[in-house]
Amino acid sequence: MTRPRRGRGVAALAAAILASTTLAACGSSSGKPQLVWYINPDNGGQAALAKSCSTPKYTITTQLLPQDATQQRVQLARRLNAHDSSIDLMSLDPAYTAELANAGYLATIPSDLQASLTQQSFKGAVAASSWNGKLAVAPFWSNTQVLWYHKSVAQKAGLDMTKPVTWGQIIDAAVKTHTKVAVQANKYEGYVVWINALIMGAGGNIATDLDKGVDAKIEVDSTAGRQAAAVINKLAHSSAAPPDLSIAQEGQSESTFASPSGGFLTNWTYIYSAHHDVMKDDLGYAPYPETVAGQASRPPYGGIGIGVSKFSNHVDLAMDAVKCLTSPQSQGKYAVAEGNMPASAAGYAYPALQKAYPADLLKLFQQSVNDAGPRPVTPYWSDISGALQSTWHPPASVNQGTPASSAKFISDVLHGKRLL
Repeated sequence: MTRPRRGRGVAALAAAILASTTLAACGSSSGKPQLVWYINPDNGGQAALAKSCSTPKYTITTQLLPQDATQQRVQLARRLNAHDSSIDLMSLDPAYTAELANAGYLATIPSDLQASLTQQSFKGAVAASSWNGKLAVAPFWSNTQVLWYHKSVAQKAGLDMTKPVTWGQIIDAAVKTHTKVAVQANKYEGYVVWINALIMGAGGNIATDLDKGVDAKIEVDSTAGRQAAAVINKLAHSSAAPPDLSIAQEGQSESTFASPSGGFLTNWTYIYSAHHDVMKDDLGYAPYPETVAGQASRPPYGGIGIGVSKFSNHVDLAMDAVKCLTSPQSQGKYAVAEGNMPASAAGYAYPALQKAYPADLLKLFQQSVNDAGPRPVTPYWSDISGALQSTWHPPASVNQGTPASSAKFISDVLHGKRLL
């Protein structure tokens, strides 16, 4: 286990802002226990599950976290650092699971529940939800990105979408057809998701030897890193780049794709439910683009795991609630409601989900989850991610020297020599 450092990470972050924070009241004042579930924003799917999973023994209510994953981390960290018992359950982005687990903020999942969740879930979901070889959170939904495209644009460009395509090919196709390649490239976590997928798709990693903590091996300065930089540089300096490339998040890239200039888009699974009724037969989907021709892509992995706070007054009840909230039926219901796919094959078997999506698309989603390249699982991911954002943004500034400069900056930040 990596030893937490008080000078940085969640403890320091929480302590710095705790003084200005008013903590929420703890549960219900009397009667049946109330389990408070801090959720990431959606269209009501988690609140519906909270209601359906409430029992005569407890009621599950929800509290909304900020939209941005980094701000979700800030809010949860400051409350957990204060041992705030008003949090019972929390929806956690996989990027920060290791950090909160390493800090000792998450209750230990009982061995029988560990076993059932591990057996139920995709391997990628288990890996993203684990710390020190055990599940730290319960896999809830597993997201992945695929390549969305306008069939008419691909046809006009002469692309055979039944075969793997590269980033270079879709950029060239968009230039040829006067359309855009929409991605997430704002200075935020979503941009690092793209960078990580590009590097892993070229056979590399951002970091290895993660068990060494701040002494992990930073591998951005590599052939794979330079191949990733070449893709970003090519798009940023082409007519295929959207005007808002440097500030584009999921919503902006989705809007570009849906506009008259839309050509290609890499984005999460919800795109189908959001656009198939409007685009109808012109909405195409394919595996995530290859960084290097002939080398299998490593699509981004995202999703949510449900953790139980170590400081909850109702840990046992919260673990019972986790069983219901992450059951295959609940995962299937949530996928139909929100477009965020299950973390288990059994969740994909939910009849209403199979009716709502084409069978070949559900197969593509599952294959992409299995092929996905997760971000490095380390308590210091927030430092690594922040350093990458600082050195790879804006996209138009990325060149063949970027991997080397970013690797040095990441190492300096991890060892306290420079500040983000």
